[in-house]
Amino acid sequence: MLAKIVLVLFLAAILVALFSGLAFLIKDPSDAKHRRTVKALTWRVALQLALIGFLVLAYFMGWLRPHGFGE
Repeated sequence: MLAKIVLVLFLAAILVALFSGLAFLIKDPSDAKHRRTVKALTWRVALQLALIGFLVLAYFMGWLRPHGFGE
């Protein structure tokens, strides 16, 4: 159950970083817009890589198991 909570927290953090990048792109003055947008999107990519690493770790540790139709 803890692995599923961590998974949901990762997804929420990715969404926050994505929408903060959008907000920086739309609302910031032109001088600081690009730096803050790139920083927010860099966080999003780093969080996605960490999520993929967590999914691989959780699969090999047996915390999460894939399932198919009819199982």
